[in-house]
Amino acid sequence: MSSLSERLTRGSASHPSQVDHSRRLVADWQLLADLSFADLTLWVPLPTGAWWCVAQVRPLTAPTSRPEDLVGTEVEAEAAQPFVLAHREGRPVTEGEPDWSGVAPRRREVIPVRHDGVVVAVLAKDTNLAVTRSPSTLELTYLDIAADLCLMVSAGTFPPEKLQDAEMSPRVGDGLVRLDGRGRAVYASPNALSAYRRIGVEGDLVGQDLAAVTRTVAADRVVGEAVAAGIAAAVAGRFPDPMDVEGDSATMLVRALPLQAPGVEEGALVLVRDVTDVRRRDRALLTKDATIREIHHRVKNNLQTVAALLRLQARRMTEPAARAALEESVRRVASIAVVHETLAGSREDVVDVDDVLDQVLPMLGDLTSVGPAARTRRTGSFGELPAEAATPLVLAVTELLHNAAEHAFPDGEPGAIELVAERSGDDLVVRVRDDGRGLPDGFDVAQSDGLGLQIVRTLIVGELGGTLAMGSPGEGVGTEVVLRLPGAAGSRR
Repeated sequence: MSSLSERLTRGSASHPSQVDHSRRLVADWQLLADLSFADLTLWVPLPTGAWWCVAQVRPLTAPTSRPEDLVGTEVEAEAAQPFVLAHREGRPVTEGEPDWSGVAPRRREVIPVRHDGVVVAVLAKDTNLAVTRSPSTLELTYLDIAADLCLMVSAGTFPPEKLQDAEMSPRVGDGLVRLDGRGRAVYASPNALSAYRRIGVEGDLVGQDLAAVTRTVAADRVVGEAVAAGIAAAVAGRFPDPMDVEGDSATMLVRALPLQAPGVEEGALVLVRDVTDVRRRDRALLTKDATIREIHHRVKNNLQTVAALLRLQARRMTEPAARAALEESVRRVASIAVVHETLAGSREDVVDVDDVLDQVLPMLGDLTSVGPAARTRRTGSFGELPAEAATPLVLAVTELLHNAAEHAFPDGEPGAIELVAERSGDDLVVRVRDDGRGLPDGFDVAQSDGLGLQIVRTLIVGELGGTLAMGSPGEGVGTEVVLRLPGAAGSRR
């Protein structure tokens, strides 16, 4: 199935600003569906004269009248007449007789979606008529607000220019307050009253200036002023950003929207949601995250201290073999420190392996005893890996690069070392190849007693469950080491 933007572009809403406007409507139209107790579908005209459904949403406050998936459906001829009329005349069109063809009788209203004075699509609102009961004050208020928002859609003043975070935005059922043109509450749902009581408001909200009430109960005076200013801005016709209000024992998310429908008394809609537990968990996660990053930072500092001590000890060694062993230990400890440095600056327990290797590669020239004659370059992307996989992988790659620099080019001969990252299905394939003197006759990687290869084998095969292979990429020229890590290609990149 194509994306919403692609479906919109196929129809008449081909201009980027028209596509964005329709996308914002779809991102925020659950609010409209819940208030109107109706299924909503968005339709665009095709060059063939037919109308194409590009999006659909069902209400959370009422039974659906459209259980079938309509996205991708085309209608034309008589079935498309309400769409054509609403699109041509730029006004809502209500079908006279109910539609009895579905699982429940329904009545459809078609609303033009206007942007910058141009009707770019139509919104079909299907109301389930099988629900027959006397509407309560709450339901009448919902329908009244829905009618205003539909008129704003038709006039092009809804949705707001800024895309809202639909996941965190308060729902209709979380709590709703209707304000008049002076900012005074004319209706507050039971859930809205409960949310305000939890942050310290006593008594009823009806008849009160909601901005002033919200300001007085905010624990932080600056935040209270900002939220009150947002509510006042909505009454004045603007779309403020949602904000949190924290009282003495609870936290409430407030979203205010203007109700500025043509020919209707102006006012505002305020949606509220008790987010006390959500914000408490957020703070706990932030504290945990900060603690973990501080631990990584301290581990990095300690490893750098160990590396410095080993470097000092190496300088005092007169035995070449002991000096070389200590220098290799410095390199290994420094590689681990770079991984922890990356984790200390990350908000997640993942490592950008490319970033780490770009820091490690220059270190090899400083720590190897063969000098900078061999040029090293990296191609391909490793992506992001969990820390428990990134650390052994970086250490293994560092060992292989060091081995290539030390053994492939005797006496400092010039050459090239290439580090390649590839993907084969779900596997990450890493190649370290050089154009040096190649492997000695009869070399068997499984039987090699070299410390570097033993470390690589332990890390790749033992810890990561991968495979290690060595060979010659050409006719006895150069060496290629291939590491294959199962499932690592599925990591983020």
